[in-house]
Amino acid sequence: MKAWKLDGVGNINFYEDVAEPALAQDQVLVKVKACGICGSDVPRVYKSGAHNMPLIIGHEFSGIVEKTGDPEDKELVGKRVGIFPLIPCKKCPACLSKKYEMCSNYSYLGSRTDGGFAEYAAVPKWNLIELPNSVSFRQAAMLEPMAVAVHAMRQLEIGPDDSVLVCGAGTIGQLLIMFLLDKGIKGVYALGNKEFQKQTLLDIGLPEEHYFDVKSGDAKAWIREKTADLGVDAYFECVGRNETVEQGFDMVRAGGQVCLGGNPAGDMTLSQGNYWKILRKQLCVRGTWNSSYLGDDTEAAKDDWHYVLERIAEGNIYPEKLITHELPLSELEKGLLIMRDKKEDYIKIMVEEG
Repeated sequence: MKAWKLDGVGNINFYEDVAEPALAQDQVLVKVKACGICGSDVPRVYKSGAHNMPLIIGHEFSGIVEKTGDPEDKELVGKRVGIFPLIPCKKCPACLSKKYEMCSNYSYLGSRTDGGFAEYAAVPKWNLIELPNSVSFRQAAMLEPMAVAVHAMRQLEIGPDDSVLVCGAGTIGQLLIMFLLDKGIKGVYALGNKEFQKQTLLDIGLPEEHYFDVKSGDAKAWIREKTADLGVDAYFECVGRNETVEQGFDMVRAGGQVCLGGNPAGDMTLSQGNYWKILRKQLCVRGTWNSSYLGDDTEAAKDDWHYVLERIAEGNIYPEKLITHELPLSELEKGLLIMRDKKEDYIKIMVEEG
């Protein structure tokens, strides 16, 4: 089969003669139909490397089950599926509590074991989520970042009358705003710094007066004006920088909530002044990581993945509006370089069959 392999840091190569994955009894072979490039793939390729190399990267993918490792699972053949990329150990305390996203001994498709930038991928059958016919493969390849956004949203107690500020208009920030608006929250505000991101947010329903370009002035003064000098009820940090974390403690009201979700660009520090703000304003500060998924558990309908799938299937969420580039598998590296060098505007770059 054809596949992209990360052979070492900065050394990613397209091969046409990679062996088709051998299947364990609990695995299926998925013919990959679409795979999104995640922001984490860029440093993985060009800076930090993957946990195991050589490795086929790519963890945001969907496809069709071609064959199964266990003949008794033959009813899965032909199923259209999305893929939860985290493979939990199911033995640690987090797993025993069904908090698989916090597993302490997990594997991961596309970073620890071969993933989706290939014609085929071996996937544990537990990690499959069957797709309704109304959900496209492109939409399903965005289930993972959408579930991450929903997981962040669910960390805080937010009602329809609350004011919510999302700092950062990248993929996760945009999806978070999409789901907040879908939840009926009218007081959603966004901070960004790129005109094309603003236009996408307007397209998904954010009022223009609820967007602020941080290059244009004082964002703290702007949000104070919008909230009668109180500050917002909730603040989502989707950037991962000290300055955007710190401004959240200023922008949220007394007794408010802060959710930290941006992957840190470097070491993070907490000044004495900001520590005092957390204490004196009695803020609730939460972290968020990955997304909840319960496989075929009887409670699965309550997890982030099934929530997202239901909202797409019912026609309430349109993640494809964030797709700015569509590339064939052979041109994956072009997409990685667009993201690394930022020579073009992009939100989500999708690699599709062809």
